[in-house]
Amino acid sequence: MWDRIIQLFFTGISVWELLLIFFSRIIEVSMGTLRIILISKGYRKPGVVLAFCEVLLWIFVASRVIIGINEQPLKAVVYSLGFASGVYVGSKIENRLAMGKVLIQAITNADIGIVIAQSLRSQGFGVTSVKAQGKDSEKTVLMIYAKRKGKDEIINKIKEIDPRAMVVSNDIATLQGGYISQWRRFAK
Repeated sequence: MWDRIIQLFFTGISVWELLLIFFSRIIEVSMGTLRIILISKGYRKPGVVLAFCEVLLWIFVASRVIIGINEQPLKAVVYSLGFASGVYVGSKIENRLAMGKVLIQAITNADIGIVIAQSLRSQGFGVTSVKAQGKDSEKTVLMIYAKRKGKDEIINKIKEIDPRAMVVSNDIATLQGGYISQWRRFAK
């Protein structure tokens, strides 16, 4: 019985073909992940180019797997592993690219909020502050619009000054108007 199963899985499959299927699938699924993100962020033309390349690659890889799948089911397993790995790799790539804008909101005590706002403004970030009333005391709500790539820098600065600050970060689809320093506009 086991001889039949082993023979069924490994009959005539080259390791290079399995590796090609696996890594092609990783590339294809990563492209799909980036395509969806690009289109949702408004980058339609690069998204369309990725879509073309993604489907072209899919046709060639899927046809290699589908042809003779009954004789070589290991191809389907490798194809599926490539898909799962591609989802992971695509999400890592997207995280590194960090495209888009975020709204960072920090709720902090009123006196510390002033210090945080001044510190962030001195670094060139536009900060809007709003007086607020918390459960037990006066609070300041700070709102900072920034590129996703600079999000961690801002959050770390806030936490450095006030470790107890409540910080929330949200992705933004549209941002118009407001203050962006000339230096930041030029540098990024």
